[in-house]
Amino acid sequence: MILVIENVLTAEELDIITDKLKDAEFVDGKLTAGWFAKTVKNNTQLSGDTDTDRELKTIAIEAIKRNRLFEAAVKPKVIRPIIFSCYSQGMYYGSHTDNAIMGGEKPIRSDVSFTLFLNSPSSYKGGELVIDTSLGEQAFKLEAGSAIVYPSTTLHRVETVETGKRLAAVSWVQSLVREPSQREILFDLDTAKQIMFQKHGKTAEFDLISKTYANLLRKWAEV
Repeated sequence: MILVIENVLTAEELDIITDKLKDAEFVDGKLTAGWFAKTVKNNTQLSGDTDTDRELKTIAIEAIKRNRLFEAAVKPKVIRPIIFSCYSQGMYYGSHTDNAIMGGEKPIRSDVSFTLFLNSPSSYKGGELVIDTSLGEQAFKLEAGSAIVYPSTTLHRVETVETGKRLAAVSWVQSLVREPSQREILFDLDTAKQIMFQKHGKTAEFDLISKTYANLLRKWAEV
């Protein structure tokens, strides 16, 4: 399931992040790429383990964690540290699949990837995130503060930035529910449950769907 989530960051949070990134130190993005991805990765990323890096990671991760839609769709167990990336003119990230296992001493399985867009799509040309799906390639270029979540199993790429600069934050999640189709079933049930409660309150039908949702989560979750 590919899901676009609007307004993950508040306007204030977005202003803080973009203001801090203006004067921050960026390094070669190949430093965090797998051996095969290094051959197609051409971008820069915020230098890690600095005060700015820690501050911005905290802002972004707290925004992600408080988002109800993200929690319902992704069922996060572990979220990898966020990476802030910058694509200047001529930069790109060619077709690749994210590493299945990430991290050193505390490895996680990557089930879901997400990209948080940080600047207006009108401020740069190109730079679309293109995801290979069963319906063909789909391109995404979202408003600042919005995020897209998608299975880490997909082939995807970032198109060459022709003019301007593309700023984004990316990370990967090990979900409580490994199988994408199962996560989608749970998300649909949870959505239906929320709508039913808003329209009719706590009814017998609501209780039945709630029981089914809970029992499927109990069956599929890896804790």
